[in-house]
Amino acid sequence: MATGLKALLVAAGVGSRLRPLTDVLPKCLMPINGQPLLGLWLERVAAAGTTDIVVNLHHHAALVRAYVERSPYAGAVVLSPEETLLGTAGTLMRHRDQLSGAPILFAHADNLSVFDLERFLAAHKARPSGALVTMMTFTAETPELCGIVTLDARGRIASFDEKPRQPKGNMANAAVFLIDPELFGVIDAFGRLVFEFSTDVLPHILDRVHTFHNDVYHRDIGTLPSLCRAQLDYFCLERGRDPARVAQDPWYGMMTENGGRLAQDFARVVDAAFRAAG
Repeated sequence: MATGLKALLVAAGVGSRLRPLTDVLPKCLMPINGQPLLGLWLERVAAAGTTDIVVNLHHHAALVRAYVERSPYAGAVVLSPEETLLGTAGTLMRHRDQLSGAPILFAHADNLSVFDLERFLAAHKARPSGALVTMMTFTAETPELCGIVTLDARGRIASFDEKPRQPKGNMANAAVFLIDPELFGVIDAFGRLVFEFSTDVLPHILDRVHTFHNDVYHRDIGTLPSLCRAQLDYFCLERGRDPARVAQDPWYGMMTENGGRLAQDFARVVDAAFRAAG
């Protein structure tokens, strides 16, 4: 589908919670069912017809550059090194000229997210008058570690709390956004060069933020238990939808039938085993 969409995939993070794995590979190149996370994002964005994609670089920059340059998407990607991290909002503003002129998919490309991009875009196009951002939300297993969103009776954002000690709910910011380029002018007023989008910008523009709920799958793979859990989840999610795979080996069907109960039970055991191991 041709959408006129542009994209900024933030991929520069250190991934300190995943050490020692991230001493060898950056978080954005962590394998998910045999494919690097950044590759999954590039595949989804390219499938939407996007030919203007920015990927920022910092941690293991040479490896990320080598991966992108060897990938089928090299011609569509502009690689943007950051010797000193600018923060996610700083990175967005650095590329305002290139990204202006079309809706922008702005995503933390070190999260695993499966969603219908056409539905996301449709929600953004149908956003209320005056809204400049459509924030993807998801249902968080650990809301105390996320940015938690509450909605009012009309579906507008009532509150946004970053990593609250006592969460008001479990609807969380997925750090995946669709942005109208008009937002650049709003952010200009902050007068800053290094700052974060979710913590330094969003709380001040909530009246201009629309939401879209990801009811398929979203996970921060920033810890070893979460990365391991993602392997099973993604494997079942993708392979269990393929009738040929299910016919070839009934394991796929067993793991995904009944709402994926067997896979969920096994994943809980995996989580418990990691917690017990310290």
